[in-house]
Amino acid sequence: MANLPQTSGIVGDPQKILLELAGQHQLSELLPLAVRRLAESPSVALARIWLILPPLAGDCATCRLASECSQREHCLHLVASAGRSLQHPEADWNRLDGAFRRFPIGVRKVGQIAVTGQSLEVADVRLNQAWTAHPEWIHQEQIASFVGHPLLHRGKVLGVLALFSRARPGVACFEWLRMIADHLAAAIANARAMAEIEALQQRLVQENEYLREEVTQAAAFGDLIGQSPSLQAVTRQIELVAPTNSAVLILGESGTGKEVVAREIHRHSQRANRPLIKVNCAAVPRELYESEFFGHAKGAFTGALRDRAGRFELADGGTLFLDEIGEIPLDLQAKLLRVLQEGEIERIGEERTRRIDVRIIAATNRNLRAEAEAGRFRQDLFYRLSVFPMELPPLRKRVEDIPLLAEQFLARFARQLGRPIPRLTLANAQELQRYQWPGNVRELQHALERACIVATDGRLRFEFAPDPSRRKDPGPVVTTAQRVLTDLEIRELEANNIRAALSASHGKIYGAEGAAAKLGMKPTTLASRIKALGIQP
Repeated sequence: MANLPQTSGIVGDPQKILLELAGQHQLSELLPLAVRRLAESPSVALARIWLILPPLAGDCATCRLASECSQREHCLHLVASAGRSLQHPEADWNRLDGAFRRFPIGVRKVGQIAVTGQSLEVADVRLNQAWTAHPEWIHQEQIASFVGHPLLHRGKVLGVLALFSRARPGVACFEWLRMIADHLAAAIANARAMAEIEALQQRLVQENEYLREEVTQAAAFGDLIGQSPSLQAVTRQIELVAPTNSAVLILGESGTGKEVVAREIHRHSQRANRPLIKVNCAAVPRELYESEFFGHAKGAFTGALRDRAGRFELADGGTLFLDEIGEIPLDLQAKLLRVLQEGEIERIGEERTRRIDVRIIAATNRNLRAEAEAGRFRQDLFYRLSVFPMELPPLRKRVEDIPLLAEQFLARFARQLGRPIPRLTLANAQELQRYQWPGNVRELQHALERACIVATDGRLRFEFAPDPSRRKDPGPVVTTAQRVLTDLEIRELEANNIRAALSASHGKIYGAEGAAAKLGMKPTTLASRIKALGIQP
């Protein structure tokens, strides 16, 4: 720099420009400032900066140079422009939406600079107008020369700085422009690095927040515990599918440990160092599905006070566990299918498309194939999810595992209560094995916790729900004269019964006088059925 003269022809005072640019750290301010300062010289007609970026949605369809573009992955995007027109003084040359807002890499002079990484000077454009799109523009605006420099940082071209001048630049001007281009390239690289660091920090905060929530809320059954043949078959399936990226559909009754199996698949996969994100589809309000899955931008809707990453974005590089997948409304299943097929999401209120790499593990206690055949679940989504289906056995079909599970749970609950571990006698184990466990492992866990609480004398006493098979009242006997109801009619009867209970309880679900108590079911179960049946409280 010391060997260059203090004046540089058409550039004005380049040292002052460099000093002013050095004080800017935001690209949104730095790049427009650079072209404005360059265009302040009376000799400069137009100064522009293009950056190499992926095309946005719809760019290729409207690009006037699309026919000359050999690849659609990256192109030059106009990000800063400044100048003055002689022919049309009212024209706004600061706009970024003109005809040449995009340049395919390798096309025309600007594109050649980007692909070669070499600077270019056309000393007299009037003698070489073949490369210009509008030769008449050169004549009308009295353009004399063109100078273009790549924005080069560590051997990688980030963009192009171009200058259309009404005077021929000298050697010093050419070199000063190169220095300005090098400064801009370094600033762009630093700004991108800072943006990536901030994005990673924000993602880390979001993941930590989610994991803290998981620690406090997850109802874990522990690792897979047992030696029964049915459980060993599940273990072999996990060993087979875990190293792959295939979608897994876990089927089984409520409480059989579907989430535990999902965690084991993730733990043995190549994504184990990335998060396992869980979504209980039955617990998500209908109007919040898109926000929960895909995220939203600040101000996208009432209550969106800040940007929020969706579960897909949090699970990027890892695994997304969709529990109770059969509860997703039919009209929202199409959006979920599109994300699974294309690997792209858009936050609500944003136009930016984000690429994601997520493995899907879904779980349900429904017969999802029958639901798909009945039209209550999309068949294409069912096939997308059920690449590797796994069916978990109910606890009553692996009674030999009950004593092992009981020992594990009793030890955990005793530690939590600060008591000695109560002894599980042979009679206790046989009593547990005789019960049918309609609620499976979850019911066993709760029964043992209750027994541990009341075992003040060290003796375990169990309380089981009445066995429906031993009811004194056999119920109505179906004769050949009675009409068999269709599934739709049964669902309508159930819906009408729930509506009647809601009406009798004045819309109240919880509490002793709530609809759930009148129907003899848990409030959470009733809320889930209200959603599934589409009942408006």
